[in-house]
Amino acid sequence: MGNGYPGLNTSSPAIAPGTVYNDTTSSVTAQQRSQTQQQRTPLPLEPLTDFQKFIASTTGQVLPVYGADLFRNVPATFAPLDTAPVPADFVVGPEDVLRIRVWGQIDFQSNLRVDRTGNIYIPQVGSVHVAGLTFAELDSHLREAVSRVYENFDLNVDMGQIHSIQIYVSGQARRPGVYTISSLSTLVDAIFASGGPSVEGSLRHIELRRSGKVVTDFDLYALLIHGDKSKDEKLQPGDVIYIASLGAQTAVTGSVRNPAIFELREGETLADLLADAGGASAVAAESRISIERIDDHKARQAMEVDYSPTGLATKLTNGDLVRVYSILPVYQKTVMLRGNVANPGRFAWHPGMRVRDLIPDKDSLITQNYWWARARLGLPTPDFEPVPGFGQMHQPRDGYAVTLRRSPTEGLTTSELQEEQQRTGNNTQSQQQQQQQPYADQQIQNAAPVGSQLSNAQQPVQQLAMQGAWGAAQQNNGIERADRRSGNISLAEGQTLPTGRSIAGQRRTEVRILAPEIDWDYAVIERLDPKTFKTILVPFDLGELVLQHDESQNLELQANDVVTVFSEADVRVPIAQQTKLVKLDGEVVHAGTYTVQPGETLRQLVERAGGLTPNAYLYGSEFTRQSVRIVQQARIDEYVQQLSMQILRGNLAVSSSAVSSVQDQAAAVAAQSSEQQLIASLRQIRATGRIVLEFKPDNSGISSIPDISMEDGDHFIVPSQPSNINVVGAVYDENSFLFSSRRHVSSYLQMAGGPNQNADSSYAFVIRASGEVVSRRASNGPWGNDFKNLRVYAGDTIVVPEKTFRPTSLRTVLDFTQIISQLALSTFMFSVLPIP
Repeated sequence: MGNGYPGLNTSSPAIAPGTVYNDTTSSVTAQQRSQTQQQRTPLPLEPLTDFQKFIASTTGQVLPVYGADLFRNVPATFAPLDTAPVPADFVVGPEDVLRIRVWGQIDFQSNLRVDRTGNIYIPQVGSVHVAGLTFAELDSHLREAVSRVYENFDLNVDMGQIHSIQIYVSGQARRPGVYTISSLSTLVDAIFASGGPSVEGSLRHIELRRSGKVVTDFDLYALLIHGDKSKDEKLQPGDVIYIASLGAQTAVTGSVRNPAIFELREGETLADLLADAGGASAVAAESRISIERIDDHKARQAMEVDYSPTGLATKLTNGDLVRVYSILPVYQKTVMLRGNVANPGRFAWHPGMRVRDLIPDKDSLITQNYWWARARLGLPTPDFEPVPGFGQMHQPRDGYAVTLRRSPTEGLTTSELQEEQQRTGNNTQSQQQQQQQPYADQQIQNAAPVGSQLSNAQQPVQQLAMQGAWGAAQQNNGIERADRRSGNISLAEGQTLPTGRSIAGQRRTEVRILAPEIDWDYAVIERLDPKTFKTILVPFDLGELVLQHDESQNLELQANDVVTVFSEADVRVPIAQQTKLVKLDGEVVHAGTYTVQPGETLRQLVERAGGLTPNAYLYGSEFTRQSVRIVQQARIDEYVQQLSMQILRGNLAVSSSAVSSVQDQAAAVAAQSSEQQLIASLRQIRATGRIVLEFKPDNSGISSIPDISMEDGDHFIVPSQPSNINVVGAVYDENSFLFSSRRHVSSYLQMAGGPNQNADSSYAFVIRASGEVVSRRASNGPWGNDFKNLRVYAGDTIVVPEKTFRPTSLRTVLDFTQIISQLALSTFMFSVLPIP
């Protein structure tokens, strides 16, 4: 059975009449059928029809054919579940399985298949004819048959496997042919089993023919749009499903809920089409509707109808294109308030309305974000917060820190590494996020740690670029607090390093401007000239209006005006009108954050803050500025980009040359890897915005502070007098040594054991506590001993880089690229930092 084109045979292996098989086997079979039924085969996409292409060329969008998506995926087989309830009017026929259970005087349970003659065989009862009976009649019929032999019994009957029937699908079907399906199937079931109509088939005229007569003409739109399945008929053996050819089509686009191409039935009107499309959308302009029509298959014409019963009764023809226009986004009798205000938005306009109606007082100019940020200032902070693993500080007891690592574990001892992994959970993702922070904490701050290590010569130079940074502030939910990964920490007596790290993780309390301040001198009304449609700007003085209640600034508003209030973030106001907050840290009598008065200089501000304490060490002070940091970062990024291109060109030259030996090839690969690491390290550098104030070692009073003007965000740090000199890099004993005015560079290098075998002493340099850098090459005179005899001061750091270039048998072109890698960082630093 079922040899048609896609014929699907759902019949089961034969069971002899009277054969008994258990329910477990039946359940497994039903489950397998269920899984098979759920497998769906995607049909190939149908090409666009001519009408779809025609509409696309007119509207600029491809409209779908309504209802076609229903048949994109069809069942691989059509087999309804055996567990589906059987209707009372179901007619029993051959191949049906009856589940019969009898108890009482006779105890009997069996699954019996109806044979070709329509009979079943009940043991000890005999053959019983059941074909042609409805399911509702089956129970009484079997009771009567059993009662001829037994008394005092009860009986229950249910349907097991259902017999199959053969039907035919023809016409404009996507998969026409002969189908073997369940006898419970209906017309709609068969339509889906056959893949539905083709692109040339109709969804609105699907006929069920039986014995040469049309039983029903089914409209799928009734089912899809209205859920009406009343014309769906149960199939019988030999039924023919005929799908008619596609009828008239029309397209609807614009402000409707379901723009698409719809098939028309005879006599349908514009109202019927809009109903099929789900009706007009919320933004539809219910004033007029455009209809583009093909006139007698020759020319196109356009017509408009009203959104009235008469217009909606317009009959549609094949090829019509209906456009439903949307309303224009125009507000009538409104004014808009925007910018730095508490409640921006649109407000109803009325004659005689003025600016003060929108801005009644100064409180209406404070934004909601400001109040949110201010409210968060009162949130409690934890007493302890672990320090992130990136850039930890080694801290000597005098309070000056030096960061020497570019990774969380670089240079750590085994015990420190275990501690670090336990504390951070070895969270690589967290480390990557920390490395992407806008202000990295790779900084050298006037001193070197005891026992810290440098992995290579690049490291001191890299840290040199960041010298003196106390850590930038980071934004968190509108609250700015200092970067927890950086900053100077003084260790108390008996305090260990992990405790110092814990302190570094605590949040700092910062004072800052929570939001850009209002521009009181300038606000504007944007007005559209109704005659010329040109924009007219009407400025007014916001401060005079709100603060001074000047009625001359209380301008009258017109409908559709836009009032804009600016802040300092929108318009750069004169410097005398700007609010500037400057922070004084360290050895200042009243250290804190101050509002700078107009024309006030750094020296005057320090004097107003009570001056310097007796422990102030001006030579090691730091002064940072945000505008300078931006310029410095731009220079760093530009240099890194140039260096990257230069190294890339060198690598291309190496790869194009003939490298003979295996050792040379390995050396070339190692050199390229080192260069890539170099560029990656340089890209992590973040400028600090430090300005070297060129203090002398003996400067001590306020008079030594330069008279420089202040900017918002400036930060002046005055440390206490240190008592150590730091020696780091390629020496035998990196350490901090007590400062003595009688010692020079050579003395401290000797105390550190001198340069080791990996040292490149020709590139040694001194980082002054003032921020200046003195290199050996720049300071050596004709006899070459000036650097060794260079005098150092408290807080200075002596850096001896490692060698990064080792000669190989590689060609000169490869040597050239290695030399670039060796000198890149040093060249960069000498171009950024001042050298006396």
